[in-house]
Amino acid sequence: MSYELIALLMFAAMLLMLLTGQRIFGAIGFVAAGAALLLYGQGAVEMPFNAAFRLFNWFPMLTLPLFVYMGYVLSESGIAEDLYRAFHVWFGRLRGGLAIGTILLMVVVSAMNGLSVAGMAIGATIALPEMLRRGYDKVLITGVVQGGSSLGILVPPSVVLVLYGMIARQPVSQLWLAGVFPGLMMAAMFILYIVIRCRLQPHLAPTVSEEELNMPLREKLKLLRAGIIPFLIFFFMTGLFVLGYTSLVESSAVGATSATLAAAWKRRLTFRVLHETAKKTLMISCMFLWIILAALAFGAVFDGIGAVRAIEGLFITRWELSPWEVLIMMQLSYLLMGMFLDDTAMLVIVAPLYVPLVRMLGFDPIWYGVLYTMTCQIAYMTPPFGYNLFLMRAMAPPGISLVDIYRSIIPFVAIMVAAVVLLMIFPQIALWLPQYVNAR
Repeated sequence: MSYELIALLMFAAMLLMLLTGQRIFGAIGFVAAGAALLLYGQGAVEMPFNAAFRLFNWFPMLTLPLFVYMGYVLSESGIAEDLYRAFHVWFGRLRGGLAIGTILLMVVVSAMNGLSVAGMAIGATIALPEMLRRGYDKVLITGVVQGGSSLGILVPPSVVLVLYGMIARQPVSQLWLAGVFPGLMMAAMFILYIVIRCRLQPHLAPTVSEEELNMPLREKLKLLRAGIIPFLIFFFMTGLFVLGYTSLVESSAVGATSATLAAAWKRRLTFRVLHETAKKTLMISCMFLWIILAALAFGAVFDGIGAVRAIEGLFITRWELSPWEVLIMMQLSYLLMGMFLDDTAMLVIVAPLYVPLVRMLGFDPIWYGVLYTMTCQIAYMTPPFGYNLFLMRAMAPPGISLVDIYRSIIPFVAIMVAAVVLLMIFPQIALWLPQYVNAR
């Protein structure tokens, strides 16, 4: 049996296991272990142990639970909700102001958490009911929450970029810096769309009543204090890291400690908050650890049989595709897989294949990490089976149907596609900041 056929059978077996509803790490790890035993015999039992020790010896792995913990402390203690109240008052006079405030809230939540699910949960439980009560169009604001939550896996400290760095063996600090401008660019494009759409169709987003906004300036300035804590946490966590005062792990520890102290200072560090935060942090961290472990074992088998070179030969030698045509095909494969899998599963499946191929084609793996992240977010926000669509349906109020959710995402997916095209045409959008920091 040829190595190409073995690689194809492994890939097909893994997809079949995933379609049966098995857990991601179980399906991938089972295929990796089974293929290793069949190919290498009893000596292959050492492969999972080698993968585990390689994972546990990777010091930046400590950042994962610390960042997740930080985000959940801020969410469970209500600090993110305070921030939304400030946006509500300061942007209330602007047509579509609450929707713009929601996008800004998502940027801040992304900078505090690094998970798109956390941003969507806050948007669906805090912002969405409030905007519905104010008479906003349900299709517009559902798209706002989904589009804004997509920033969670792009703006640092992005957990998905941390995972990409682990699997692709790229420096996480460079990936974070590379995600800053693309994330802010996409947020600015969302805001511009909301402003234009609400000017053309004012009935979609009424302004907040004068009675609610007729607040003394002193009270408005007090509301601004809600933004001080997230800003300080982000500065101490990311700013000190970029300036070179802290390492990546130290930065995550600073963020987690700052979030805990902030919750305690506001007298919200209750037993319930600590219990929920610890439970969710443990659940998310363990899930990611098992997935990475399975990915490393799967990647070791794929590397051993030469699957990457087989795919390179198929695309470049037999089909005679140019590097850019190969890259576009890779991006289209994400859109297809995104109908059934989330971003972590896609990363685990394709990283062992695509990352070495990206290097062979002459592309920057840091730039590709940001491109992958943006494309995957588009993939599972795309009908009919997008992962995010059903997650939104589970969190949304009863008045919002699945059809509304499908309709709401169309303009935001179009904007995200435009952002991906811009990043492909102008790679320096992602690469300028890492190169500037390195030069210093």
